Amino acid sequence: MSFGSVDELLEAARDGLVRLTPDQAAEAVAGGDLIVDIRPEWQRRDLGEIPGSLVVERTHLEWRLHPSSDARLAQADTPRRWIVVCTEGYTPSLAARSLLSLGLDAADIEGGITAWRDAGLPVVAGPTAVEQLVAG
Repeated sequence: MSFGSVDELLEAARDGLVRLTPDQAAEAVAGGDLIVDIRPEWQRRDLGEIPGSLVVERTHLEWRLHPSSDARLAQADTPRRWIVVCTEGYTPSLAARSLLSLGLDAADIEGGITAWRDAGLPVVAGPTAVEQLVAG
């Protein structure tokens, strides 16, 4: 499949994708879902991190979260929905679509960490080491 623009690619990725508001994402985490932060270190340092989220930079996401991958993280051994977050909510749509294509349950947060912060939800100073849970 070929797209004429990045906007078309993003629209196709979001077709049928569960997109959560920050409040819905916080509720989902309380029910066992896990937020995975795919931002690079400098963005996490500048904007902070969501307590309890798992840091996995975008380039390793599929390998670290697929339960049959030899490179998976321990968190991938528990079936769950992965809620992907970045700064403003564009890249996580593409990442969540990729996880869905691997048979994993995935969603993203509309507006990213910017919307999370604007909603008054907790943020802690970063950066947390890659492939670790954010303390908080």
